[in-house]
Amino acid sequence: MSDAEQTTPLFQIHDASVVRGGKTILHVGDFALAEGEHVALLGPNGAGKSTFIQLLTREVFPLWREEPPVRFRGQDRPQLADIKRTLGIVSSTMHDQVRVHLPVMDIVVGGLFGTLGVPLRGNVSERGRALAADALERLGIAELAGRDVMTLSTGQVRRVLVARELVRDPQVLIFDEPCTGLDPEGMYHVRRTMGTLAAEGRSVVLVTHYPEDIIPEIDRVLLIKDAEVFADGAKADLLTSEVMSELFDVPLVVGEACGWYSLRGAYA
Repeated sequence: MSDAEQTTPLFQIHDASVVRGGKTILHVGDFALAEGEHVALLGPNGAGKSTFIQLLTREVFPLWREEPPVRFRGQDRPQLADIKRTLGIVSSTMHDQVRVHLPVMDIVVGGLFGTLGVPLRGNVSERGRALAADALERLGIAELAGRDVMTLSTGQVRRVLVARELVRDPQVLIFDEPCTGLDPEGMYHVRRTMGTLAAEGRSVVLVTHYPEDIIPEIDRVLLIKDAEVFADGAKADLLTSEVMSELFDVPLVVGEACGWYSLRGAYA
């Protein structure tokens, strides 16, 4: 990577407003994400977190400005294919689409085609299957390759979906509420997976309601409330009882241990 590429942000947003039905559902003044940087988006339901991610993926577009509000690696009109090659996205809603009896290997190989499973006329090379096997191995679930995906636990399926994205070797992994619906074991493994990917030098972008999901490797948090960026800064400065209580409009107590944060209600 050249010096210019290293100094150009991966994503840059300036004065971006997304409007639906005459109402602003998100406004971002200034935001930049460096290559290889990790960030967690935290905030209440309906605050605008998912819309923020859709700005990055070009699923939604902001109001027109003379200076384009969203840039990808310095480009104001990047090729969608370039963005898709760069990003991998895992979400609990994607999990809801897993409703077919297929071997895990086929689910992961499907990531090369952007499908859940291998397309009817899809030609999978030996290299493609090797990439899928390597993705499963790196996530510690190689033994699941021959299993019917419908027989797996929720946590196992979530990790299989990560492998499905990893098979394309994206530089950025976006985790949108990755622990929704998981039991403690599933949460542990998904969070551990995020740490593994961060250690490989990939950017991890996490969308969540809960500080408990924020792995120690993520030091920056972006707080979103009422369709605005509420705060953007270091995790240690923003994950406090005072800030979290203001963000969620209820009294909350934040705890920290070994780089992990927890949140509980202050009922007393």
